[in-house]
Amino acid sequence: MVRLLHTADVHLGARHADLGDRAATQRERQFAAFTATIDLALAEKVDLVLIAGDLFDSNVQPRRSVERAATQLKRLVDARIRIVVAPGTHDVFDRASIYRAYDIPALAGAVGSDLVTVLDPDHPEVHLKSLDLVVHGRCFATKRAPHSPLLDLDVSKDERATWHIGLLHAALAIEGKTDGDDVVITTDEIAATHLDYLALGHWHSMSKGKAGRTTYAYSGAPEPVALDQDRAGKVLLVTLDAVDAKKRVTVEEHKVGRTRFERIQLDAATVGSQPGLVAKLIDRADPDLMLDVELIGVRPDELDVHVEEIESELADRFLKLRVRDKAVSPLPEGPLASPDTVLGAFIRDLEAQIAEAEAADDEAAAGELRDALRLGRLLLSGAEITL
Repeated sequence: MVRLLHTADVHLGARHADLGDRAATQRERQFAAFTATIDLALAEKVDLVLIAGDLFDSNVQPRRSVERAATQLKRLVDARIRIVVAPGTHDVFDRASIYRAYDIPALAGAVGSDLVTVLDPDHPEVHLKSLDLVVHGRCFATKRAPHSPLLDLDVSKDERATWHIGLLHAALAIEGKTDGDDVVITTDEIAATHLDYLALGHWHSMSKGKAGRTTYAYSGAPEPVALDQDRAGKVLLVTLDAVDAKKRVTVEEHKVGRTRFERIQLDAATVGSQPGLVAKLIDRADPDLMLDVELIGVRPDELDVHVEEIESELADRFLKLRVRDKAVSPLPEGPLASPDTVLGAFIRDLEAQIAEAEAADDEAAAGELRDALRLGRLLLSGAEITL
């Protein structure tokens, strides 16, 4: 039996320009998640740690940051746990690569041993004889791959070891979504490799699947920062064993990141006012929470919500807050004003435009027109509106 820990997309040293003065705090959270990953590997006494690309956020890092990361890897080296690192698209193995500038195995105390291996275009695999295992991880000297890294890879006749593991930083092909990605692979290509397990990086949310006899998985980022990464914050423990001479691969998720995600929908009819909405959100305040709020339903005429103000007011109470106003303005009820009046003509004209937008499935335009109709009706009726 062989036990692996699979991680990827740690992005140490990320600048996080969008986080302003909280960028340094987020970098520390990411390093803490990396440390927690090493802690887990030690506690579980795994045989091998796989890092599927983007250990570093870029190839430009101060030496102290690289040494800090290497200190964590040295904890594994001291415990005789092997490590294999694949370059990604942020720390690509080009002429300016961080893996050329720094000897990571040496910094981690693994000189002259197979305890730390950084794969590169000239060394796309490593045979770890003590584990009866080969790690295959073709990478390139350019960010954009000239071809699939799985091209012509088939381990079915490779008798060097019992277990064959893939380690790649690549996007799984999805028509219309990953066509422009730098490194793309397909499930057919995965199946043709006959690998036992393919450890993937690049997608920051955890996912897994099977292609042919090969189990593949994205570990996701151990500490995410984006609201669409609700399956991040984890690493994977992978067990390779054989039962009645039949190989078995088991994948378990383990949380290492502090960040939590929550998505909620609030009916605009129940909000009351912007201060009322703020009060509802304050009840959920948590510095480790990324909260995605969607305002839905029909918006009362008297309700005005300014999402930028709410996000700014509550920014310090959450790790990240996003408020989206998807509520729609009501259409007029009861008898309409005469079409000969300004109000009557305005209402009929806007309703016709709304109908056209909805018929064309243009939800954004229909929503804007509904808002214009609501405000126009109120203004033409003599109501006082605060904009």
